Amino acid sequence: MTASTRGAPRRLPAAERRSAIVGAALRVFASKSYAGATTAEIAREAGISEPVLYRHFASKRDLWLACLDAAWKETRIRLEGKVALFTGGTAPTGQHSPWQSPTMPNLWIQGLTEAGEDAAVRRAIRSHMREVHDFVAAALREGQTRGVVPPDRDPDAEAWVFIGGGLLRSVADRLGGVLTAADLEAITLQRLRWLTGSPTP
Repeated sequence: MTASTRGAPRRLPAAERRSAIVGAALRVFASKSYAGATTAEIAREAGISEPVLYRHFASKRDLWLACLDAAWKETRIRLEGKVALFTGGTAPTGQHSPWQSPTMPNLWIQGLTEAGEDAAVRRAIRSHMREVHDFVAAALREGQTRGVVPPDRDPDAEAWVFIGGGLLRSVADRLGGVLTAADLEAITLQRLRWLTGSPTP
């Protein structure tokens, strides 16, 4: 091995590079807005040049849409760990909060500012919200089937309330000082008490 090759960065496979770019973009979007984040900044965060970034993503919008998909994949994995609350199982420790991270609702809120002018962003947010809604509503119906969730609860309405809670968490994260972690925990526990009909979920 020569000195020049010894110091050269490892060339990542395309899928691994793409994933690394999405991870960097999520960090940048999380600290800024859609408009405020630039591909140059995302490229720096990923340790690559802009031309390399554009080999994987045709535009900032395409990268943002990939981030939305990645955020939903992560959120869904976390939600699957909470479904036990509504299907008769035992919730994993520390799984009380419906949104462990406000990343996905933050992306939704960012996208809302673009949705009026960008049909692709509008379709993506609508699709993601509907998918989250349907996932949560299905979990609640399963809970009703197993007798964990009272039969008079409306799964579809409650799923929209759940999404509203995620957006509230995002607002608190973005503004700071509106709600404390204790406030969010109290809201979550009260929602669980209602959904399960139990004083101590």
